[in-house]
Amino acid sequence: MVNKPIKIGVLHSLTGTMAISESSLVDSVLLAIDEINSRGGVLGRRIQPIIADGRSNWNTFANEARRLIEKEQVCSVFGGWTSASRKTMKSVFEEFGNLLWYPVQYEGLEQSPNIVYLGAAPNQQVLPAVRWAIRNLGKRIFLVGSDYVFPRSANEIVKDEVENLGGEIVGEHYKILGDQDFNSVVEEIKKTKPDFIFNTINGDSNIPFFKQLRKEGITSSMVPTVSMSVAEDEVRHINSILTAGDYAVWNYFQSLDNRINKLFVKNFKYRYGPHRVTSDPIEKAYSSILFFAKAVEKAGNTEVSSIRNALKGIALSLPAGVATIDPHTQHLTQIVRVGRARADGQFDIVWDSKNSIKPEPYPKSRSPAEWQTFLNSLYRQWGGKWARE
Repeated sequence: MVNKPIKIGVLHSLTGTMAISESSLVDSVLLAIDEINSRGGVLGRRIQPIIADGRSNWNTFANEARRLIEKEQVCSVFGGWTSASRKTMKSVFEEFGNLLWYPVQYEGLEQSPNIVYLGAAPNQQVLPAVRWAIRNLGKRIFLVGSDYVFPRSANEIVKDEVENLGGEIVGEHYKILGDQDFNSVVEEIKKTKPDFIFNTINGDSNIPFFKQLRKEGITSSMVPTVSMSVAEDEVRHINSILTAGDYAVWNYFQSLDNRINKLFVKNFKYRYGPHRVTSDPIEKAYSSILFFAKAVEKAGNTEVSSIRNALKGIALSLPAGVATIDPHTQHLTQIVRVGRARADGQFDIVWDSKNSIKPEPYPKSRSPAEWQTFLNSLYRQWGGKWARE
C-alpha cells in the first residue's frame, strides 16, 4: 500500500496587485517539493501541495486558509506576503492550532506560536538599512510606502532610529496598495531634496513609482532609493535600467557566491527558464519547505504540535547561508546584506553583517505594550482592517 501523501497548503496571490511578487514564490515552493519527493519524500511519504490564490485580498487569504485547514486538512500552510494578509490569517491559524510558514520580511511587533517567520525581523532589515544609509548616503530622508500595516509600522520604527541617529525626516507619503499614480509623491521629493528615499511600496505600484522618478529627472546618483520590498524579481518587472544604482536590503541576493546558492539558481532557471531570477522571498519560500521537511522528519509524524516542537532550533545550510529557527521567537537567525542594483537586474553586495543576527521582533525604542497601542490605533483608523482601502 502506498503511504498517504503529506498535504500542505500553498497560499499566495496569483492575481491582483501582489501577483508581481507572490506568484514566483509558488514556483519556488514547488521546486523544493519536487526535489524532496524525487528523493523519496519525508517519512516515506510524498509532499502534496494544494495551491490557493489569495487574490491580493486579505479577507480572501483568511477564507482560503480556513478552507485549506478545514476541508483539505493540510498540516501546514506556506504563504502570504503583505502583513495585512498575515495578520488577517493569524486568528485562523490560532483558532485551529495550525501552522503558517511566512516567507517575507516584515515590521515585527508580533509573535505567534502558530507562525514560523522566515523573513527578516526589523533588526535584520529595517534598522540595519537605516543605519547603513545614514552612514553612507546622508541624514535627510523621505519616506514613501503603501498604506497598510507594514509600511506604516516600519516607518514608525525608522523614525525612532532616525531621531536617535540625529537624522531628519523631510517627507512621508503613503498610497493604497495597487495605486498607479505617484505624481504628487515625486513632486514632493523634488521639493524636499532628500539625501535618499526609504521605500516600503509593495507590489506593482513600484513600477509607476520608479518610472515617475526617472521621468522627473530624479536619478539614483542624485537621490538614491533604498527599498525594503524590491528584489531581483520585482526589478525584472520594473525594468532594471530604472533601478540601476539604487539599493535594497535583504538577507539573500541571487549574486551570493556559494555552492548551495549556485545550484539553487541553476535548478530554478532550468525549471522555469533562463530569464527567471531568484530573490530573498523566493529563497525563503524554498527554504521553508526544507525546514518543514526537516521538522517532520525529526518529529516522526505530521501532527501540528509535533512539527512545532521539532522545528525549534533547527539549523540548515541554505542558499543564503546557515540559518537557524530561533526556539524562542520562531524567527530565523540570519545575516543582513545591502545590495546595489546593477543595470542587468542583479545586485552587488556592498555591505553585510558578517555574522548572523538573532531576531528581535520588538524594537527596543518602545515597549511591546507601546508598539501594541500603535498597532491598535492603525487598526481602528482603518475600520477594523490592516490596510487602508
